Amino acid sequence: MPPSAGGPTPDRDTYRTVAAAGVHEIEVRRSRFLCALAPVGSAEAAREVIAERRRAEPAARHHCHAFVLDPDGRTQRSSDDGEPAGTAGTPMLEVLRRRGLTGTVAVVSRHFGGVLLGAGGLIRAYGQAVADALDVVGTVEYRRLNLLRVSVDYGRAGRVEGELHSSKYRVTGTSYDDAARFEVGVRPDQVADFRAWLADLTGGSAAVEVSGEDWVRGKV
Repeated sequence: MPPSAGGPTPDRDTYRTVAAAGVHEIEVRRSRFLCALAPVGSAEAAREVIAERRRAEPAARHHCHAFVLDPDGRTQRSSDDGEPAGTAGTPMLEVLRRRGLTGTVAVVSRHFGGVLLGAGGLIRAYGQAVADALDVVGTVEYRRLNLLRVSVDYGRAGRVEGELHSSKYRVTGTSYDDAARFEVGVRPDQVADFRAWLADLTGGSAAVEVSGEDWVRGKV
């Protein structure tokens, strides 16, 4: 499913997820709604969180959930877990989408308080449970870095290493064998500038190859 307006960004160089695992409770007309949030990297991890919440709240009548996965948010799932269709999982998922989140699972365990809320009341309650929990737990941005392996001769190694560490680029590894090698994390939109900067620094003698990618928390 493609991300909607307000959902996870289709720009795969960044994504936003929940900052940490946490649980927040609200009460609506004597029913208790406990929303558990957690960052997850796969559907299996999300299902583990859902199963753990069932074990943690065995007296709850419903354990409704929603999760969004992948940097572009293309994997989206929800469940009403016995509540009327569309009154729990869907509004929970909509909150995650509206906040632009991915890599996140939300599980709301409801302890029935004896008062029927009706379809509209359930939609509002489940959505509010997730929204309020997100406000408490917070969110964080991750950014993609291309990992570039830089190789230089030993005569230039000291200067290159010093300049790399004082630059805006992120040094993620260093090794010395037949040459000095540095693994550097560079934002995709800065790769061309990095190559030009390195060529100027080394007189074009440095070799650069892509070795992979990584996601790092916070702005870089």
